[in-house]
Amino acid sequence: MRNILLSFVLLFAAISSALAQKLTVESFKLAGSDLTAQTQPRKDLNDRNCAVVKVQFVGDLLNVEGNVIMPLVKRNNETWVYMPQNTRQMKVITKNYLPLMVTFADYDIERLESNRTYVLTLLSNNLQQAQQSQTLTIKYMPTNATVLVDNKMVKGTNGVARTTLPVGQHSFVVACDGYESEEGMVKLKASAPSNIQITLTKEAMATQQSIVSQPIVAQQPVVQTPIAISDNITIPVKDGISIDMVRVEAGTFTMGATAEMEYPWDDEKPTHQVTLTNDYCIGKYEVTQALWQAVMGNDPSIFKGDNLPVEYVRWDDCQVFLSKLNRITGKTFRLPTEAEWEYAARGGNKSRGYQYSGSNNLLDVAWFGDNSGNKTHAVGTKQPNELGIYDMSGNVEEWCQDWDGAYSSSSQVNPTGANGGSNRVFRGGGWNNVARRCRSSYRGYVTPGFRYSGLGLRLVLSE
Repeated sequence: MRNILLSFVLLFAAISSALAQKLTVESFKLAGSDLTAQTQPRKDLNDRNCAVVKVQFVGDLLNVEGNVIMPLVKRNNETWVYMPQNTRQMKVITKNYLPLMVTFADYDIERLESNRTYVLTLLSNNLQQAQQSQTLTIKYMPTNATVLVDNKMVKGTNGVARTTLPVGQHSFVVACDGYESEEGMVKLKASAPSNIQITLTKEAMATQQSIVSQPIVAQQPVVQTPIAISDNITIPVKDGISIDMVRVEAGTFTMGATAEMEYPWDDEKPTHQVTLTNDYCIGKYEVTQALWQAVMGNDPSIFKGDNLPVEYVRWDDCQVFLSKLNRITGKTFRLPTEAEWEYAARGGNKSRGYQYSGSNNLLDVAWFGDNSGNKTHAVGTKQPNELGIYDMSGNVEEWCQDWDGAYSSSSQVNPTGANGGSNRVFRGGGWNNVARRCRSSYRGYVTPGFRYSGLGLRLVLSE
């Protein structure tokens, strides 16, 4: 009898201990500014990019069950779980806690979307859990720098950014146009908050010098030479380098997720009528490294080659490039507006209603995730679209002039995007993208200081 009672007591204690170690979901939400799913993609069994769920948990996470594309990626107190689009739930298995089933609809997310990053934060009902987070304060100069912690943007005020994180090791980056970026690791302890002070130094490379530090205004007024728009024009730059442009006639089109665009995202809706009242010229090719080198005197690209598209350039870098190019040529080159880009990608007034720029068969017109071999390729080596423009659905994504903004169903004339904001638009597919991101209506947006090996530019020249 005594042994039976002892066994019962031990069993009750074990059950009580297990109940005391139950996990709960503190939050599950879309991380709109986190680009991990886009910049570090993984494909599902249907060759589409996965969503990434970042599980934040202080403890040993052993496995995640469900529709998971293995392996899991462990990053300190964070585990990255790659899951196909439309996944609705996941089961988290940990060392010292009961398994936890997470149904996404309970947190206002019906299903996961491809190329999106989500954050799932888990807590236990152990009172000690409240002590397992701490504040990180980063003080930085100049005060307009961008601060990222664990690959996510942290808003700062007057040169001070604060964020509360689980105890453990975290990464940080502080970057500003015209300065050398600063990055590193910090280990947060439960006993006290952590403070970092960073003063960025000026960059020596000409590519990153700002217009203020190196004025590019000519001593004599530049005479803007008018252009005579024909179907194609070639504009010499220097050292035998020239720019090929294609004429785009003014017209009206439906912008956004039209019927042929499969699996659109919400930011491509609603469709709306756009009228462009002026003809313009757009680059026949993406800006090459040879052209960038001729204008800027250096090449920031990760993949090297004169006829490869330039990449790893920030929106701010593009503005310096454009100013110098205009000084050399006497023209007024600029980035396309988002509407100009999409109209040209669709084929302008010669459009045949393709999903991609120039075809419904993406392999014909684009270097993307399925055929690129994880690198860029020489411009103009795939088929052009209806206007004779190359690579608008692949090779590298392309900066636009606009600030990011939501669409309206109202008709618009010569739209130029939002009046301001924190993100600039980019368009088109890239060498590492799935087909869904190569459609002509796909929209992307990041901060002007962001750069990676899949993002370049294309030029526009107004009449």
